[in-house]
Amino acid sequence: MKIHEYQGKDLLRDAGVPVPQSQVAFTAAEAKAAAADLIDRTGNDVVVVKAQIHAGGRGKGRYKEHPDLGGVKVVKGADAAFEVAEKMLGSTLVTIQTGPEGKKVQRLLVEQGMDIARELYVGMTLDRATGRVTVMASTEGGMEIEEVAAHTPEKILKETIDPAIGLAGFQARKLAYGLGLEGKVARKMASFLQKLAGAYERLDASLFEINPLVITGDGEVLALDAKANFDDNALYRHKHLEALRDPDEEDPAELEAKKWDLSYVNLDGNIGCMVNGARLAMATMDVC
Repeated sequence: MKIHEYQGKDLLRDAGVPVPQSQVAFTAAEAKAAAADLIDRTGNDVVVVKAQIHAGGRGKGRYKEHPDLGGVKVVKGADAAFEVAEKMLGSTLVTIQTGPEGKKVQRLLVEQGMDIARELYVGMTLDRATGRVTVMASTEGGMEIEEVAAHTPEKILKETIDPAIGLAGFQARKLAYGLGLEGKVARKMASFLQKLAGAYERLDASLFEINPLVITGDGEVLALDAKANFDDNALYRHKHLEALRDPDEEDPAELEAKKWDLSYVNLDGNIGCMVNGARLAMATMDVC
């Protein structure tokens, strides 16, 4: 199960993971009020308005109705936030992950502007080769991690978590130092990683991705983004996570299948194969 960025940040905040101050908005008026409140509390008139859809690449994406507008917009002042929100809400955002049809934006995250000194990447997922959760970190924050893995794999640091003890302190520090961090910032990063790993385990997550994780000008470590996926088979243990599901972001056919405990994967094309056996299925699909 996927959730929105703002929901992921709420979960991280509850786990003690540092995230920027932010508020969700469903209307342009709510976006303006959220921006005004953030400006009042932080003393910073810069806010970021971020489209909330289940897809990455929002910053580089474009709206069908507003080709000059991306899914993430930095603005100054509450009035500017209102104007941008009016354009974003109800419009269709097309990104590298949505396909040409795009996705309609029905909610926004209004977040405090940050003084960013460095952008990093942190991810956690199950490594099927080892059967254990692997922590990945890179200095190439803000970029597609698949591109980094394909072209400069040496820039990705990895640590495997022992399920009996969790992410050990020495592993967290090793990653922090490997990212070129020192002193207090390295210690904050190590703490960040251990709290993130703890939340991953407690919530039965299948993916955590913080891209970018930022180091601010005053040395704070913050999750500027939060992508979180969860194991559907474990949701019965986390009713509060099940409540975060957004049906508007899911395929109606998949939702119907879930009601009957069926597995359904929507594929392109109009030819179906009913077979018995994985190898026969794969061979038949290759022929088709």
